[in-house]
Amino acid sequence: MPVTLDRREGPYGEVVLRRRDDHFEIIANGTFLMDTSDGRSERLLVDAALRALGDTRPARPSVLIGGLGVGFSLAHAAADPAWGRIAVVERERAIIDWHREGPLAALSGPALADPRTALVHADLVAYVHDPDVTDTYDALCLDIDNGPDWTVTEGNDGLYSPSGLAACARRLNPGGVLAVWSARPSADFEETLRNAGFSGVRSEEVPVARGVPDVVHLGVRPA
Repeated sequence: MPVTLDRREGPYGEVVLRRRDDHFEIIANGTFLMDTSDGRSERLLVDAALRALGDTRPARPSVLIGGLGVGFSLAHAAADPAWGRIAVVERERAIIDWHREGPLAALSGPALADPRTALVHADLVAYVHDPDVTDTYDALCLDIDNGPDWTVTEGNDGLYSPSGLAACARRLNPGGVLAVWSARPSADFEETLRNAGFSGVRSEEVPVARGVPDVVHLGVRPA
């Protein structure tokens, strides 16, 4: 049986950290978001973006990771010397606290201490639309929900809309890569990416024991 370690009410609803055997789980508004049992798809999110940058990528590309989660994507990016500047945007103060001084610090502590890493406490949807934010990146690796066809939090679907994708494109340098994690494939979202002007749209899958695979959707902002 899972053991509840912390439960918080925040501006976006309830978030819960649980331990199940040797793993941790994050639950948002009663819906399972992620756990520490695997992490293959979170690592693929980062690796697929780096590969999609191709041979003409900058010497030390910058990356924005949308959603700290259980820390797999951040830890994987920070373990790779190929990445330069690493920014992480997380809207839930509880999740930040669990990584700063809570049970998840063992997973992300070295990555958060890496001088390349900057942690931003903000809502990602608002962040990419904010005209006062001028930072741009070579890659956006976004994992803030269960995917474009299965959002847990009201408002997150705006990230996957034409206006949300246009905002993401403005956060990318020319030739930059948008990588979006999803709990299941979405042909409709890939078509939306193409209509938003992204090129080279494709997906990479992580097979799972049962059901549909996890997916990383990829698109490139034309140079």
